[in-house]
Amino acid sequence: MADGYRGRFAPSPTGPLHFGSLVAAIASWLHAHRHNGKWLVRIEDIDEPRCVPGADTLILKTLEAYGLEWDEEVVWQTQRHPLYAAALEQLKHHTFPCACTRKEIPGRYPGTCRNGHPPGREPRAIRLRVPEDMPCGDVVLRRADGLYAYQFVVVVDDAAQNITHVVRGADLLDSTPPQVYLHNLLNNPVPTYIHLPIATNAAGEKLSKQTKAPPISPAGDTATLRKAIAFLGVAPGPGATCREILTATLSQPNSPTYPAQR
Repeated sequence: MADGYRGRFAPSPTGPLHFGSLVAAIASWLHAHRHNGKWLVRIEDIDEPRCVPGADTLILKTLEAYGLEWDEEVVWQTQRHPLYAAALEQLKHHTFPCACTRKEIPGRYPGTCRNGHPPGREPRAIRLRVPEDMPCGDVVLRRADGLYAYQFVVVVDDAAQNITHVVRGADLLDSTPPQVYLHNLLNNPVPTYIHLPIATNAAGEKLSKQTKAPPISPAGDTATLRKAIAFLGVAPGPGATCREILTATLSQPNSPTYPAQR
């Protein structure tokens, strides 16, 4: 792994950024810069059917408008299929073909195809065989539609970009054990994972596109930026522009202190 702190923000281009997205972006940006590290942006467009045309460009322009500038070239997952294919080949002794559908698996995968798929069924997905004490069950690496799965590609991407710290919402806490396990199988250094409180709506639901979270202004709004910084328990710095506020916030004595978890 490269020397020094390397963090990232990795939005999916399924629509514009909302307040919860901004909180995650600011948290990772602040954490990286507090540690004199680099902050990268990766567009997680591997689930192409869910991606909205032009959303990636809008997301990048919105980040810039809020003063969140990245330190290296942006990468798109759809440009990295050879990396995923090579990693899947590396894991071939830890995987098995699966013929189950999502409807047949309401919760933890029960291991139906671990020792062979049911007669008359054609396996299409590829699953990772994980220890039975892991809460996630055997995770999918390549889906039945041929697309690579998020749990898999995010590990390959983080290793390829030498990411040392992953700052993200606590809604992804359950994703950490299988991702750590995948890093170990692939002989990757394991990043430090830091999970943030989740921004919610009036009904207590996580802000997301599924809960119809309203988009933030793509032109940059200092009031929204200050609110997002304050949500993290940090006093927003003074300034007339978003970039000035972020820069001043870095000099504040308090900073987000969320526990590192693996």
